[in-house]
This record gives sequence, structure tokens and C-alpha cells, in this order.
Amino acid sequence: MSTHNVSSFSGWSHWFKFALQNTLRNRRRSLVTVSIAALGTAAILLAGGFALFTYESLAQAAARDTGHLVLGTPASFTTDEDVPLQHGLGNVDALRQQLLADPAVRQVLPKVVFSGLISNGDKSTVMMATGVDPDNEFAVKGPFLTVTAGSVLVSDSSEPEVMLGEALARSLKATPGSSLTLLASTTEGAMNAMDVVVKGTFTTGVPDMDKRAVFTSVALAQRLLVTDRVSSLGVFLDRMESTLPAQARVAALHPELIVQNWEQQAVFYQAVKGLYNRIFGALGIIIGVIVVFVVTNAMAMAIIERTREIGTLRALGTLPAQLLRTLGLEGMLLGGVGALVGAGLSLGVSVLLYVVPVNMPPPPGRSVGYPLNIAIDPTLYLATLLAMVSLTMLASYAVARKTVHMPVVDALAHT
Repeated sequence: MSTHNVSSFSGWSHWFKFALQNTLRNRRRSLVTVSIAALGTAAILLAGGFALFTYESLAQAAARDTGHLVLGTPASFTTDEDVPLQHGLGNVDALRQQLLADPAVRQVLPKVVFSGLISNGDKSTVMMATGVDPDNEFAVKGPFLTVTAGSVLVSDSSEPEVMLGEALARSLKATPGSSLTLLASTTEGAMNAMDVVVKGTFTTGVPDMDKRAVFTSVALAQRLLVTDRVSSLGVFLDRMESTLPAQARVAALHPELIVQNWEQQAVFYQAVKGLYNRIFGALGIIIGVIVVFVVTNAMAMAIIERTREIGTLRALGTLPAQLLRTLGLEGMLLGGVGALVGAGLSLGVSVLLYVVPVNMPPPPGRSVGYPLNIAIDPTLYLATLLAMVSLTMLASYAVARKTVHMPVVDALAHT
């Protein structure tokens, strides 16, 4: 290490030690300032971590529901259908094989979405039905439904089977093994009916969906609608990060189709993210302003009390820049120590929530709650710590600037 570097380090360590001793002159005031900075930092990190965890959970749920990519004909994304599957995909088996050749693709799941009536003979009600691939749907997506009675669909069943939303099953007085009738319009506009057996009941956690939801196999849905088309194909990838590169590859391979990613399909995710960004962004700004004002007030009181001392140092030859340096370091110490304590507090609470699970109450429109977790994001922690240290240092500089440039005579005469 050169002599210049050694002397520079020695000089900075001297001013740092001087600033530390000054902050300890009024321990009570410094403790209050550090405590508020710590609480502000912890609040920002906990709120930000909760928002990040919510974003990640919603993103995973959206990708699990639709697939990382969704393929369909251009008209299926822009035009309402006059009859079921008017804009559906044909030649599905060949298309699936081409997509599965991509190394990033785990599975390709067809989906047939249609509506109609479901009846127990005495009562009929509207259904919103989805035809799925039973062999792969529940294996790839995992437990996206909570089965309340019976079991999930299987492809090798000897009779046509359906799964009903719990509220719909209750309305039709249906239980596993009950016989029902599905009635829907075919692709030609005619009406078609099919007798089915209830395989199981489920809940999605959304009461309004449970009143209408029906799951059946793609094959049964196609027989009911008299078609070999599907509504769309959901492409499930090996990881979320593969989404955009895979989207570009698939779009180039099939220019005649529209390829959307999960985020383009996830309207709820986009709405929640926009709302949370505004709420927690405003919260962070408010907390940051409070912390800056507290540090500014503490430094202003310290500087007023030490005006004559500052005048004496100026008379002894200390430069204003040197005084600004030490006062800025005092603010940095108060904000930095508070930010570190707050970060430790936030980290402790986040880890505790993983060890001792806490459930949030059900959000509006849902019947089940969800676990409260706080994401531990190094970038968020680093950005918050740097912001706190920078803001408190700048606040100290701003409040000290007038005093250190005061004429020496006026500073010495200050009472």
C-alpha cells in the first residue's frame, strides 16, 4: 500500500472516530434517531418483501394455471366465437409433438373451454366447463384444486366422468357416483346431450367459480361438441426464466399462431402488481421522508448546541469542508446503524414466519386464506440500506452547510 493511501485511510479513520464520538455525546437523542431509522427500514423491507412474495406467488399460480406459454389462433384472442371452438386449434397431436421437441418444454396440455347446462333430471343450471388431459393435467400442475370428495379424473375410465365445483355439486345434490346430463351446443350450432358420472368434487377457493366449474376430459368434451379441435395449448417449461426465449422460438416456428406468455394472460397478476407498486411505493416514500426529517432534526439540534464549538474549530484553522465531512459522517452513522438494525429485525421476522407459519385471512372473492411469508431479496436489502445511508448523509450536509459557513465571529458569539 502506498504512503498516500495509508495517510488517506488514516485521515478518514480519524474523522470517522471523531464523528462516532460526537454521536455518543447525547446518547438518548442518538438512540431515538437510530430507533426510528431502524423501524423505518424494517417497515420498508417487510412491506417490500411481502409485495415481492405476493408477486412471485401470483406469477407461479398464473403460469401453473395457463402454462408458461399459451398457443391459439389469432382470432381466438381477439374475436368472440359464434359457436364453440369456431376459432379452435386443429391438428393438435402433430403440434404437440413439435413443441415437445424443444428441450425447455416439459409438457404441452390441450384445453377445451365451453359452456352449457348440467342437469340432475329435476334441476338444470349453467356450467362453465373445461376439458383437460387427465393423465397430465394434475401431474404437471400439482394440487391446483382441493378435492373435497371422490378423486380426480383418469383417462382410462370405462364411463364418461366429470368433476364438479363443490357449490355446483351441492346445488345439484350430486355426490361421487351420481349420474348427470351435460347439454351444450355443437360446433355446427345444434344441441347435444351426454350422460356422465360424477368422479369427484373440488373447490378452487373462489366461491363464484365453484358454483359453475366443471372439469372433464378433452375426449369427452370433443365428443359432446362434435369436433376434434381444442381451444388452446398450454406449454409448460422447465423454469420461469425460459419463458421469453421459448416464446420467441415457438413464435418463429409457428408464425400462423399467436403465442402469449403467462403474464399476458394474467390480468389479475398485472392488476395486483400495479396496485401494490403504488401502495408500497407511497409507503416507502413516506417512511423515508419521516426518517430523513428525524435525522435532520437530530442533526439540527446537535449543530445548534455546538455552534460555538464549530466557531472555535474554524478559528483554529479547520476548513468548512472538513466540518461538513464529520457532520455528514455523523448523519451517516445514525442512519447506517439504524438501517442495519432494521435490516436485522426484518430478516429475523422473515425467517420466523417461515419457521412459525401464519395464515392471512381470505382476500375478497376467495374462501381460503394463504400463508404470510416475506421474501428475503438481497437487492431490496442493499438498495434500502444505501438509500437510508445516502438520504441521512445528504440531510446532515444540508442542515450543517449554513452553520459551518457562518462567519467565525458570529459563531463564537452564538448563545
